[in-house]
Amino acid sequence: MEITRRSLFGLAGGTTMLTACSTFGDSSLEPYHQNVQFNHGVASGDPLHDRVILWTRVTPDQKTSEPVAVECKVFNDKGKKVVAQFQTETSKNSDYCVKVDATGLEPNTEYQYRFEVVTPEGKKKSAIGRTKTTAISGHEKVKLAAVSCSNWQFGYFNVYNLLGKMADLDAIVHLGDYLYEYGVDGYGSEVAQALGRFHDPEREIVSLADYRLRHAQYKSDPDLQSAHAIAPWICTWDDHESANNSYRTGAENHQPNDGEGSWTDRKQVAIQAYLEWMPVRDPRDGQMRESIYRKFKFGDVATVFALESRLTGRSDEISWADELSKVGIDQDPRPVVGQVLRRVSNPTRTMLGIAQEKWLAKGMEASVKEGVSWQVLANQVVMAKVRPPDFTKTLTQFQMEMQTIPLIKRLIPFSALGLPFNLDAWDGFPAARERLYQSAKNANARLVTLTGDTHTAWVNSLVDDSDTRLGVEFGCTSVSSPGLGAYMGDIPDLGKQFEDANEQVYYHDPFGSGATIVTLEKDSVTSEFLKVTTAMSTEYMIESSARYRAERLDNGVSEPMREM
Repeated sequence: MEITRRSLFGLAGGTTMLTACSTFGDSSLEPYHQNVQFNHGVASGDPLHDRVILWTRVTPDQKTSEPVAVECKVFNDKGKKVVAQFQTETSKNSDYCVKVDATGLEPNTEYQYRFEVVTPEGKKKSAIGRTKTTAISGHEKVKLAAVSCSNWQFGYFNVYNLLGKMADLDAIVHLGDYLYEYGVDGYGSEVAQALGRFHDPEREIVSLADYRLRHAQYKSDPDLQSAHAIAPWICTWDDHESANNSYRTGAENHQPNDGEGSWTDRKQVAIQAYLEWMPVRDPRDGQMRESIYRKFKFGDVATVFALESRLTGRSDEISWADELSKVGIDQDPRPVVGQVLRRVSNPTRTMLGIAQEKWLAKGMEASVKEGVSWQVLANQVVMAKVRPPDFTKTLTQFQMEMQTIPLIKRLIPFSALGLPFNLDAWDGFPAARERLYQSAKNANARLVTLTGDTHTAWVNSLVDDSDTRLGVEFGCTSVSSPGLGAYMGDIPDLGKQFEDANEQVYYHDPFGSGATIVTLEKDSVTSEFLKVTTAMSTEYMIESSARYRAERLDNGVSEPMREM
């Protein structure tokens, strides 16, 4: 059967042992005793030069103890010839999710794939997906789309709809907050009420069943399905895949004394559901399940290091909001500020953990020795040094008076201190950041850091404490979650204020939702910031808000230069 471009984009209604068949075509599958559907689309991820993870989820009419036999067929890019097929099975133990590590593929090659189950009603077939392996060598350009922060309750996933139409992507890099843990009365509840788009289950998710149900809801979205079907994904989680502002031993949004149990238990079930429902390669035997940091080589152009910065080695949270709440309105905050800065600067604080720091240092060194042009960090939170502008001087009296959100009202006087505000980012781990920079310097790496988390766009220069430029940072906006601009009201030059206040910030856009398209070539990297005009309606337009370029130099990386 020929798989056409039309059928590729038209989406149709744990990991187990698999067997590659020696002959291709219609092989006999053990029939399942009841009907099934493929309600959650297909996905691929973790591309290597000879293999890729292929994912789907089978939905039986009723959950039973009987396993479901599933076949996965891989076609050439025209969809006319089966080049590989794999048989596996799934069951309620893995929430009927299917992951196949499709091996034996050719390097730098596009493929199509689908899944099949034999039922009493005949053979049921999944939607068809497109995927691509990576190149072993060569300098063919690499085109990535960076996205993050898709909150169901904050609107429609138009950004995913946009990506689902981009058939020239080598990979989509998701930088975290693929889903959010809140209940219907939590973050985004007002927009959810307006749109009738509520989280399922209604409560904040805590148990394994809760996390599985939330993953299932997100993957029921047709726009998300289309983005998964168009290209392989490289995914890493941030905090909301478990709980807000999570770290190794806890989370801001985890209350063990309020019926949410132990953090260890919650963290482990969140990881289990993620590994079941996402097209990621499971950690190797002997690794902790939270150790999902891994790397991907795209020829001689880029090595992508997908980092894990939440659950493996992140030290306890330090928050200005929490610390300054202890200071009375008429009290001098400087003693508390000094104590916080001393804690933040403690060299024992880690973002990645010592084991991952060593892995990254070794990986960057190997990448450079192999002649790879760019060392790309798929990273969750802002890496550059950033402080807010002095809002006591940059805002008008009217603009200050219009601020009603307590955190923003507290930020205005704090901004006059000239200190970094977001201690959840790398600014809260300055010693760990310098260790990373020193590893990059030792390796002679050229860093391209891709960043999510803030729901706002960034172009930053990465500069260490000795004023050595080590790379460039491109921060993407969000799929739907609102950025700072949405909370501070009508301040049209808010982004320019951040640029003027920070030597390392070349571009900042605190408004809107979109994706960052990053094109890597042998001697240059370009980022284009695409935005959708709204997340409040499925009707939207696309705009390109900016494009920046950096050059690979003999002694490092150039300043990012604006091209539009």
